[in-house]
Amino acid sequence: MAPVSGEPERFDWRWRDVAGLYLYFVVLVAGILALPADILGTPMARGIFGGLGLLGVWRFAWWFTHFIRAQIYTRVVYARLRREGEALWARGWRPREVAFMMTTFKEDPATTRAVLDSIVSELVQLGVPGRLVIGSGHASDEEVITAHLATVQAPVKLEVVFVRQTLPGKRIAIGLALRAMSRIGIGGDTPVVFLDGDSLMAPGCLARCLPIFELEPKVDALTTLERAIVRGPILMQKWLDLRFAQRHLTMNSHALSKKVLTLTGRLSVYRARAVLDEAFISTVEEDYLDDWLWGRFRFLSGDDKSTWYCLLQRGAEMRYVPDALVYTIERLDGSLFDRVIQNLLRWSGNMLRNGRRAIRLGPTRVGFFIWWCIVDQRIAMWSCLAGPVALIGGGLLLDPALLVTFPLWVMLTRGVQSCLLFPYHRRIDVSFPFVLYFNQIAASVIKIYILFRLPVQRWANRGDQRANDALGHGWRWKSWMASYLTTLWISVFVFGVLLLTGTLPDRPLAYVVSFLDTFL
Repeated sequence: MAPVSGEPERFDWRWRDVAGLYLYFVVLVAGILALPADILGTPMARGIFGGLGLLGVWRFAWWFTHFIRAQIYTRVVYARLRREGEALWARGWRPREVAFMMTTFKEDPATTRAVLDSIVSELVQLGVPGRLVIGSGHASDEEVITAHLATVQAPVKLEVVFVRQTLPGKRIAIGLALRAMSRIGIGGDTPVVFLDGDSLMAPGCLARCLPIFELEPKVDALTTLERAIVRGPILMQKWLDLRFAQRHLTMNSHALSKKVLTLTGRLSVYRARAVLDEAFISTVEEDYLDDWLWGRFRFLSGDDKSTWYCLLQRGAEMRYVPDALVYTIERLDGSLFDRVIQNLLRWSGNMLRNGRRAIRLGPTRVGFFIWWCIVDQRIAMWSCLAGPVALIGGGLLLDPALLVTFPLWVMLTRGVQSCLLFPYHRRIDVSFPFVLYFNQIAASVIKIYILFRLPVQRWANRGDQRANDALGHGWRWKSWMASYLTTLWISVFVFGVLLLTGTLPDRPLAYVVSFLDTFL
């Protein structure tokens, strides 16, 4: 890997951040000391905190497992890989060319020009020619790109090919661009960079990525560190900072098993031979799932999950490059809350749709740790809600004083989790515990809602697309059944949590019968 600018960031120690974290834990300890002395005096209260303690040990053990694995990957496995890459680069190795597959749809012209500049800059640094195949959805994007590239003077050749999509959707644009690449002769081990029209590569991004394909012949794809540049409210920036810190931690952990859980659509790099065959392209264009309730339905978004699943089926190895950085530009128009919920609906739906079929591949084919990570995603959406159900239920059914412990429990558990995220955010941010808890609760509720409504999809990007083609025949019956199953699962979950934590009376069945007699 070439010596480049944009070296890994050091931890940004700020005294006001340290003071804020210190104050945070002072308030937490003061709150705990101020609790009533007999808060644990009843067997039921002890049962609640004992049950939550066991759950906490399990979940924190899982977080620490990811943290330790991430440290091993970063400091040992990837550190060795980077040294070997630097030596390979110093000996003069370069790919013959680099191909870019870029999709864009009515993008902000300033953003498009910045993305093009980052592509040209990376090619100049590599010193190799490039071919840019653009799947465009509108003539305005093509005009901006053509005009800007006409003004760029670079010592390397960049061939540009436009492919105008005739049907809506990013998947169609990707499929057309990949078919165009195949027609113009791109193939073999040529690196193909999948790039969104709002993603900027930081200096040296590709110089760190490309040698991995030469050093590890079994690796067919890799993805990189991602950060957000938000043009909107600070709360949106905080939320994305948190999510990308979580992503950075878990991606490093997953990569220790030579797999990742998604090949991020913002920027991932593939071997040409892995993505230019008909099976791969068809999967991206027409990916679908068969559901017992809704029948067969197509995926709308989640193209990055489709590419990942296609390679996962083949047993391909994947890597994460933790010091190759891409910035994604997020522009917020309209309600912050609506944007957050829509993003969670899209991301959670993609996770559930692809996770179910990935689990069916089995631990032997996927690898046990990665397989269990996929399973854990489905468990976590329930376990995250156990705490509030137990404490709020205990406060309503046993002792109102238990309600006071709820915010302290949130501060304690999410404060510890945030401390594991700070090294991957590269600074302390006292807002993380609160943003983390909101994100976990909102994501859990949305995942449970989607669990029986997998075909219901909406993508606010690219023309506010909606996928309701599976909802036509028998819609009312299917919708009723989905609501019934959701209510049933939530009821069983709440009853189970209250029963296991001892929140219910000694005779829970009699309590349920009495409750039903009251309202029926």
